[in-house]
Amino acid sequence: MTIGWGIISTGRHPDVKVVPAMKLAADTNVVAVYSRDLGRASAFADRHGVGNAYDSLDALLSDPGVDAVFISSPNSLHAEQTIAAANAGKHVLVEKPMAVSVDQASEMVGAVRDNGVKLGVGFHLRFHPGHIKVRELMEQEVVGVPSMVQGQWCLGQRGAVQPPTRTGLSAWWGDPAMIGGASTLMGTGVHVIDLLQYLTGRAIAEVSALTDGQTPERPLEQAAAIVLRFDDGTLGSITVGRRMPDTENDAMIYGSDGRIVLSGTVWESQTGSLDVTSETVELTEDYAREPLELYRLQIEAFNRAVAGDGEFHASGEDGLSVVRVTSAIIESASTGRSVKIEPTAV
Repeated sequence: MTIGWGIISTGRHPDVKVVPAMKLAADTNVVAVYSRDLGRASAFADRHGVGNAYDSLDALLSDPGVDAVFISSPNSLHAEQTIAAANAGKHVLVEKPMAVSVDQASEMVGAVRDNGVKLGVGFHLRFHPGHIKVRELMEQEVVGVPSMVQGQWCLGQRGAVQPPTRTGLSAWWGDPAMIGGASTLMGTGVHVIDLLQYLTGRAIAEVSALTDGQTPERPLEQAAAIVLRFDDGTLGSITVGRRMPDTENDAMIYGSDGRIVLSGTVWESQTGSLDVTSETVELTEDYAREPLELYRLQIEAFNRAVAGDGEFHASGEDGLSVVRVTSAIIESASTGRSVKIEPTAV
């Protein structure tokens, strides 16, 4: 079953990563693209061999060839566009962060449930073979009782005190309302939050955050250090930022019977490795740099879910969980207090 895809937004992410990965994916046909600017939509369509270009979201959602949409618009638009797609009977894969508030994310989950369509969130790191392996090892309790979980995704440029403007980055990334009240946290932090919850199979229940933002003078941060408590009492930490050049971008899990170290796997543009040392497992694996591979695997997995072959790895509920944690981190950074995370009804 070939899935027809519509692309909502012509930004850098779908242009250089998602649509090129779709071209490599099995059972995938990109049939339409939407932008508020028809010229941008038409140029994107020409560049990628897409048949239909629209400057009306309703027109794309009315296209009978579109089975599913990929949403990569400004964060503040994710909820309304997801709900519109669900109401039109289209399946939705929405780029992270899923939404800019817990209420929005909850409405998205409710809309797809009410319309009987699939909702996935673009947490492509769940498809890394090293991360899948660690999830299996954690289910087998190879490190015993976990005590500390750490994750980091940072980048930077030598000599730059503040990060330089990234080429091709849309202006909305600097708008607190459109991005969702945080910068590097929304760019890479949400991936680390989701990854640590995925690897451990545990939910983050409390956070305490320090950042160089979340103030009236500087509402958006460029560096953040976050302490976590999981729902089983395990402690953890996350470091994200755009002021740290030469970083490894790792994840580590320490337990009563050993440790797991993922080096370089938290950024798909790096080579990486897995090292496990425990009472029952001694394991080392290396992974090549394949920037499009995780996106290809993500698209193929969503296609299978749409076709009725299992559930997608990163569901709307997973995305909602990350929005809860992200919102708590922003509150903690703004108030200087730790924040407990309470589940919300959908």
